[in-house]
Amino acid sequence: MITYQKDGLTVFQSALWQTTSTVVETKNFILVADPAWLPHEIKEIQEYVEQIRKDKELYLLFTHGDFDHIIGFNAFPGAKVIASKGMQEHPNKQYNLNLIQNFDREYYVERPYEIEFPTIDFVIEEDGQQLVLGDITITFYLSPGHTHDGLFTVIEPMGIWISGDYLSDFELPFVFDSVKAYKSTLQKAYQILDLHSVHVLIPGHGQLTKIEEVMKQRIAMSEDYLDRLIVAVTTEDLEGLNALELEMPFNSNFTKRCHKENIATVLKEYTIQGNG
Repeated sequence: MITYQKDGLTVFQSALWQTTSTVVETKNFILVADPAWLPHEIKEIQEYVEQIRKDKELYLLFTHGDFDHIIGFNAFPGAKVIASKGMQEHPNKQYNLNLIQNFDREYYVERPYEIEFPTIDFVIEEDGQQLVLGDITITFYLSPGHTHDGLFTVIEPMGIWISGDYLSDFELPFVFDSVKAYKSTLQKAYQILDLHSVHVLIPGHGQLTKIEEVMKQRIAMSEDYLDRLIVAVTTEDLEGLNALELEMPFNSNFTKRCHKENIATVLKEYTIQGNG
């Protein structure tokens, strides 16, 4: 369903994991970011895009290659695809496709299109790389940490920042790539606020914000969690680790697995054994 709509920006949110899908409408093109999740939700996005598209070019942006973010790829045939070099060279493409197929089989979901890993037309290889479309400039920043292939996207002069699976209003960091890279990406997030006039931040899960102070608070919240996690792991503070696990919202088997993955990543990167 649509949760926000103003000045060429429309944000849809799935019932699953509060996953957001973003549609940006300009004079010359339409950009759709991470269309998800269920068939009727993707159909709503499709119908909206067709309603506003007319003869405009259509672009698909993927913030990273996780299965919940690529699930709507083939729902927009003919669109030009934007994503990172890391996603183009993703080492586990079939694994992510299997996750989609297993979900659909388990819940008897039928989709009117083939499930495929996105084929990328515009490959983002470095920070600051830009795509200029008419009077719109899209600037990209690599954002590893959550996954290796993450991408921040800033659209100007609209001031839209699509952050992928970072800076949610409720999710604590899920680190499937690197804690050190995640911390560097958070520093990059501060730099983006310094370099760009951001009017709205849209995370991959949860609610957007238009308040810069709130954006900074979300960065700080993630930094604080990671710092406390590193201390708890490296000092073998089991009580602290248990408390951190309970801080995960929507406590479930999924968040328990993510917590264990976070601990394992810290052990690999910060302990003597991991550095030996």
